[in-house]
Amino acid sequence: MKYQTGQVVEMTAGDVAHGGWCVARPVDGPVVFVRHALPGERVLARITEVTSRLARAEAVEILTPSPDRVIPPCPHARPGGCGGCDWQHAALPAQRSLKAAVIRQQLRRMAGLDREITVEALPGDDAGNGPGNGQGLGWRTRVQFAVREDGVAGLRAHRSHQVIDVGECLIAHRAVTDLALTGRRWPGETSVEALVSTGSGERAVIVSPGRGAGTSREPLAADAVLRRAGPRSHRLTPVRGRGYLSQHAAGRDWRVSAGAFWQVHPAAADALTGAVVASLEPQPGDAALDLYCGAGLFAGALAAAVGPGGTVIGVEADDAAVRDARHNLREWPWARVHRGDVAAVLARGGLPPARLAVADPPRSGLAREVIDYLGAAGHGVRRLAYVSCDPATLARDIGLLAGRGWALDGLRAFDAFPMTHHVECVATLSAGGVTDQPGEPGSRR
Repeated sequence: MKYQTGQVVEMTAGDVAHGGWCVARPVDGPVVFVRHALPGERVLARITEVTSRLARAEAVEILTPSPDRVIPPCPHARPGGCGGCDWQHAALPAQRSLKAAVIRQQLRRMAGLDREITVEALPGDDAGNGPGNGQGLGWRTRVQFAVREDGVAGLRAHRSHQVIDVGECLIAHRAVTDLALTGRRWPGETSVEALVSTGSGERAVIVSPGRGAGTSREPLAADAVLRRAGPRSHRLTPVRGRGYLSQHAAGRDWRVSAGAFWQVHPAAADALTGAVVASLEPQPGDAALDLYCGAGLFAGALAAAVGPGGTVIGVEADDAAVRDARHNLREWPWARVHRGDVAAVLARGGLPPARLAVADPPRSGLAREVIDYLGAAGHGVRRLAYVSCDPATLARDIGLLAGRGWALDGLRAFDAFPMTHHVECVATLSAGGVTDQPGEPGSRR
């Protein structure tokens, strides 16, 4: 069967796939990736896209529901609605099981490893006293709204430039919602972004201008308002207030520029720092690298552990994050930060040998030059904590490192993005270990 866009087809949803899909394999047609379904459900699915190899669809009617299905709390989490949440139609325990299945699948496919995976709830999320009262809502401390031509701020539909007027986003933190950015008009702007610190209570708004921008003059309840130099620019100019927030994690405050990276779930920074330190087991006098160090969170935790007899070297490309990291690490003079692309800084050489390393790269994963550096003799790195928000690139890189003598000793996964397909992982690897004997990347065991 050859599908056509708009066609409605009855099918059974199979295994979960990376990205918030389930895979249907009709006997008389190509593979179909279906959204808004759960494994095992019989559904009517509307075809939204057809390529030479596959089709994409969304389940518009559930004929045989899964026992894990629930009513989505947001009316926009539906076919044709907002694309921000992938799994609102699944109970929270089922969401975590789906994410665990994706991580297992990617490890098997990309690294030749079979692993049992448990996705852990972040502290408070299951106890009913978390940011969303245990319901997976109200946790997101940074939300970027796109702006329509009529000035309405909303969220985009899935795989589309269409902006959906969602009103209140249910996964946004209450401090974001209280800014009421979607309740006003933003004529001529391309996006408006809210970010909050749950530790300090500070809130900031970032406005990205388009042609003929004319931001509303209504007062904003934010502590700071910043403006981008252009729609694609990383440079921010404070219009009111300062250009950073004070975030709290690992027992202290951290200065984080408004445009720099920080975990969006209130409990994520603490949980991941604890997992990284437990993974690396730093000792007094150790030397450690923090690659893609951001504002210096992991570098600071390691610096406190290795003490004045040790060394911590951070590497970061973003100018604002480098300034933050240098500010945040001032109390540990044995910690310093190099500015530049991680691959380029490693290629320049001159870094001291380090027994430990942590890497928290962007979604695209480790640059190949970084993997080569870690796999080369002479740099001294024997233990690596790899923090990743993308199971596919994480599994790919684990496979590449395995081909250079590294072994996967452990992997923890955290539900840092409830209601979405995203998941945060911390993989522990050791150089020259024998914990696992994986096949070549892409092989199966």
